[in-house]
Amino acid sequence: MATGGGAVLALEAVVLAAGAGTRFGGGKLMAPWRGERLIDASLLAAMAAPVRRVTLVTGADRALVSVAGDYPGLRVVHAADHAEGMAASLRAGIAALPPDTGGVFVFLGDMPLVPRSAPPALAAALAAGAKAAAPVFGGRRGHPVLFGRGLFTALLALSGDEGARSFLDLLGDDLALIESPDDGVLFDVDLKADLRVVRGIRPTPTP
Repeated sequence: MATGGGAVLALEAVVLAAGAGTRFGGGKLMAPWRGERLIDASLLAAMAAPVRRVTLVTGADRALVSVAGDYPGLRVVHAADHAEGMAASLRAGIAALPPDTGGVFVFLGDMPLVPRSAPPALAAALAAGAKAAAPVFGGRRGHPVLFGRGLFTALLALSGDEGARSFLDLLGDDLALIESPDDGVLFDVDLKADLRVVRGIRPTPTP
């Protein structure tokens, strides 16, 4: 929840987990991560955000449906057209939101190191009048991204595998960029070797 203009904004979170994880070799989000599954870390980050509910968007890996049994109140939505790319899972998540939703956090299922302080800071920016808010670290924009309800129609029109990246680029000053305390807003697991990363950013290869 966030307060904007004297009114309380009802915030939701969606966790996008519809990809096939091809570079990982499949089964990425159910892979072990620090004593749990990779998807657990992302779900717990979403549940720690100032939201009233979390929705998990599944797709290629139907085993993820079983995760719901571990999280009372978690809603699971299947993106039937997930093969199209990230925009398809984003559309499925947005379409599942209650009509009174004031804003939605979009988390990625393969980003397990999102700092707990990031979502409240994004919510404060939305309450202050931003149309959307995203964390940045080292000059790079990361996740989760918080979208105000005024952008939902545009998000439902997105297509392809890029998700909302280009759309965010066009928002200009309507997008609040909030400095993150660490690089967890940038780190995602692409390969099995990434499961061994201690903090976040992978080392830069030596030329």
